[in-house]
Amino acid sequence: MLTEDLNHEFKIQYTKDIIKTVIAFGNTRGGKIYLGVDDAGNGIGINNPDEELLQLTNAVRDSIRPDITPFTTANYEEVDGNRIIVYEVQKGTACPYYLASKGIRPEGVYIRQGASSVPASQAKIISMIKETDGDSYEELRSLNQNLTFEVLIKEFEKSGIQIDQPQMRTLGIIGDDGLYTNLGLLLSDQCHHSIKAAVFEGSTKSQFRDRYEFDGSVMKQMRDVYSFIDRYNRTKSNIVGLDRVDIREYPESALREALLNSIVHKDYGYGSSTLISVFDDRIEILTVGGLVKGLTKDDIMIGTSILRNKKLANVFYRLKWIEAYGTGILKIKESYKGVERQPLIEITDNAFKVTLPAITEIAAENTIEHSFNSKEMKIIEMIDHLGQVKRIDVQNELEISQPMAVKLLKGLLEKEAIIRIGSGKNVVYEKMK
Repeated sequence: MLTEDLNHEFKIQYTKDIIKTVIAFGNTRGGKIYLGVDDAGNGIGINNPDEELLQLTNAVRDSIRPDITPFTTANYEEVDGNRIIVYEVQKGTACPYYLASKGIRPEGVYIRQGASSVPASQAKIISMIKETDGDSYEELRSLNQNLTFEVLIKEFEKSGIQIDQPQMRTLGIIGDDGLYTNLGLLLSDQCHHSIKAAVFEGSTKSQFRDRYEFDGSVMKQMRDVYSFIDRYNRTKSNIVGLDRVDIREYPESALREALLNSIVHKDYGYGSSTLISVFDDRIEILTVGGLVKGLTKDDIMIGTSILRNKKLANVFYRLKWIEAYGTGILKIKESYKGVERQPLIEITDNAFKVTLPAITEIAAENTIEHSFNSKEMKIIEMIDHLGQVKRIDVQNELEISQPMAVKLLKGLLEKEAIIRIGSGKNVVYEKMK
């Protein structure tokens, strides 16, 4: 005689709670549900078995995600002379199965423990996802499926790129199962991963001046954190002959690359926030996640790159936030060329820290015998960063009109700070050698 256990469940008739048992069997080792059998295992039968079975199959189809029906079968059997329904559920291949109305959360995901169907812990849910989808964080199904993408859409619109459901699938924001991935979570307005920033008095952490936390889409975090740090990136002036030369304490290209690195290469499998510490003499950016397996510090210092979050990096590449993979550290080093204090890269098994020292002097090789206003300095930094620029690049980056961009470039040409190459639409500007 059968008894209720890990793989068997008795029900007198169909009730909504049976759906939880179907989910639990699908997520665990499979099992059979007997409709028309009491708790003692006696077959009492069902008055309208066809109607009961129709209710059950419709509920399974409509209430459970992903679709578990391919792993279910139903048969009529005779027990104690009465007709019952035996509904068999095999362990599915797309775990975790969950209540569509609750989502991939403990209150929506059930597993079998003994003779009971119980909510799965979040750790168990993550374990099931990894078992099904693999161990790449950005490709796993997001536990939160109620996501919006206002920031993502605006950023793509700025770059003239269409973003809709097909593009989201191509990028990996939506998985093959039609559900949002963790990449989708990172790019969504609901992203819970955060960056914490603190400003300290002097060169130690003994006294706070400011502290903030940035969350939401990682693209929003990138812009917000950069703006935050820029408030503390003072402009220094040196007199060279009769002229004044202005320079930022922290090269903008170095700040940009260090921030991009902290977002793209972070191990989001950990719950820790990225930490940014601003001191009077340096900025430290500490990211959870050491080097990808197979890489060494020497490798990354010469430009070798193995991406931890390939799909996230691809999104940033499409937005032209990343020009080429593996160049971030090299650009940081280049921006400090000729400066006495150099950036410091520190790596442990589970963390990566970039320290950018404040520039207190102007390197001789970077000294220019002309004074430049802030917009002209911005153009020079763009050329340092990109190698060459077009007039439209200057317009977009400085958010100025075409006549103003032409005027600024003409002024730099007259000061012999840049040179013009090409003609017509193909004109580019490079730094004077």
